[in-house]
Amino acid sequence: MDRSAELSEFLKSRRARLRPEEAGVPFLSSGTRRVRGLRREELALLAGVSVTHYTRLEQGRSQNVSAEVLDAIADVLRLTGDERAYLHALAHPAHRCHDLPQAAVRPGLQRLLDSLVLTPAFVLGRHANIVAWNSLAAAVFADFAAIPDERRTIAHLIFLDEGIRRLHGERWPRLAREHVAQLRILTARYPANPQVTAHVNALRSESAEFRELWEEHHVAAATHRDYVLDHPVVGELRLSAELVTLPGDPELQGMDLFAAEPGSESEAGLRHLAGTTTRRPSVAGGMPHPPPQLGPS
Repeated sequence: MDRSAELSEFLKSRRARLRPEEAGVPFLSSGTRRVRGLRREELALLAGVSVTHYTRLEQGRSQNVSAEVLDAIADVLRLTGDERAYLHALAHPAHRCHDLPQAAVRPGLQRLLDSLVLTPAFVLGRHANIVAWNSLAAAVFADFAAIPDERRTIAHLIFLDEGIRRLHGERWPRLAREHVAQLRILTARYPANPQVTAHVNALRSESAEFRELWEEHHVAAATHRDYVLDHPVVGELRLSAELVTLPGDPELQGMDLFAAEPGSESEAGLRHLAGTTTRRPSVAGGMPHPPPQLGPS
C-alpha cells in the first residue's frame, strides 16, 4: 500500500461524506456544487489552516504537518477515535516493519491455547493470518490445518470460503465490513511490510466484494464482537469474542477468544464439539490431529 496515496484517498473519502450544512458552512455551500461533501477551502477554513497547507496534506505530503493540525482536520471531518488514530498513523508512521519473517509461536502460548477446553481460540499475525489455534477453534470454524499457509487468513475465509459464509448466514455482510475496517488499521501499523501489502492486493484481485469494501476506506478496530453462528453439527452458537493483545509478541495482532454464556445451549454445543476433538498442538506448518471438516471444501 502506498502510504501517501492512501492518506490522499482517505481524506478525500472523509471529506466527501460530510455535507457542508453538517459542518456549519451553509454560507459557502450556495449554488451548484461540483463535488460531494466539503470543498477543500471549506475544510481548511474550518480547521484554521491555509488551503495550500491542506492541499499538500491531501496530496499525501505530510512530512511537515503537525499533530495539532491533524487533530483540527479530524475535528472538522468528525472522525471517530479509530479514524483519527489511522490519520495520524498515515501522516506520521511510527513503526516500519519490513520483510521480517513471522516469529514462531512460543510453546507456552500454544500450551495456553490447548488448555482452553471450552474456549475456541486462535492467534493472529500481522495481516490477520491465523498462525496458531486450538482444536475447538478448528471444530467451530474450519480445519485450519488443511488450508495452505498463504490462504489461512481471516480475509480469505470470509470472502472466499463458502463454509464460513454459510456459518455466518445473514450476518456475513457485517462481518465482512468489520474485518476490512480492521485490516486497514493493520496496513497503517505495518506500512512498509510487503506481506501485508501483498495480502490486500491479492484479496482485491480475487474478491469483488472485498475490493468494493476496501474502496469505502472504512476504519474501525474490532476488539470485541458478538457472533451468531449456524453450525452444521450443533446448530446455533451464540458466542462473544475478545481480541486480546500480547505485549510480549508485538509482531502478533493478538489472540482471539470466543465464549458462550454459561449454562446456555451454545455452551452445550461447545461441550459437544470439544468432546469430538483430540487436543493436540495446532500451529501453522505443524501436523495437528485433524478435527471434523467444517470449513473449506
